[in-house]
Amino acid sequence: MFFKEKKSSHQTPAGEERVSVQLKNLINLSQSAGVLKLHHASIRSLQSGGYVSRFKGRGMEFDETRLYQPGDDIRSIDWRVTARTGKTHTKLFREEREKPVFVSVDFRATMRFATRGVFKSVQAARLAALIAWAAQQQGDKIGGQLFEDNRCVDIKPQSGRHGVLRLFHELIKPVKNELSEFTLEKALTRLNHHTRPGSLIYIISDFRGLNQNAENHLRRLTRHCDVVLVFVYDALERDLPRQGRYRLTDEINEVVIDTSDQQRVANYHQKFVDHSRHLENLAKKWAMTYIQCSTTDDPVQSLR
Repeated sequence: MFFKEKKSSHQTPAGEERVSVQLKNLINLSQSAGVLKLHHASIRSLQSGGYVSRFKGRGMEFDETRLYQPGDDIRSIDWRVTARTGKTHTKLFREEREKPVFVSVDFRATMRFATRGVFKSVQAARLAALIAWAAQQQGDKIGGQLFEDNRCVDIKPQSGRHGVLRLFHELIKPVKNELSEFTLEKALTRLNHHTRPGSLIYIISDFRGLNQNAENHLRRLTRHCDVVLVFVYDALERDLPRQGRYRLTDEINEVVIDTSDQQRVANYHQKFVDHSRHLENLAKKWAMTYIQCSTTDDPVQSLR
């Protein structure tokens, strides 16, 4: 169980930036995003050269038909034209210039926590901003999703700075709705409904509550999209502090942790390792990209 840092009314501006998302900071990340290359898989047209596309059909739209040629993929045969003319025709496709990039950002209570650096939620927002700027600079559409414990907002993909700023607006001021107990499972369910095949999807979270149903929804996403898991964590979630008694509070609840029991410390660390390895194994199993980013890491370096 983890608790967020107590906010003081006398908190300095610098301290405020560590615990809450600031629009100016997201905008200032525009230049830093210039060094990033998003995790698009290479796109190769089946029609243009007989290559097999790993990207599950991403970024291709219908252009025209022509007579079938040896080596064409039989899945691209235009059966209507073939039946009408009596000669086999193949559909030709062209690469879309704009590709949808979705960023799903976890803002649940466990993300509003840190013992050093910035809150996990702030780090998640910075990562999302860098991805959004990189997508805009590469000519991609940017959309996404932001979910909390009792709310979720879906953002349709849009081009240009308008799409980026629309995402930023939700990061600094989430839209409330009637949902309650919004889980990771529910977020992934909605993501499956709102993303189009061929999208590039970044999921930024601590992945608390990743149960079997959530994993099934994640697997569905990987069938038609490229997925990047970005695991955000705080140092205290990885290792307990050195031997002693420590008090944590969220202004309502309070807990005391005694780290003198070395077996407890070892078990605690192993739990983190198991969680991280499980995410990494899922990524390998379903051909996803896996990234770790702590609350003290440079988000630019993490995404690179």
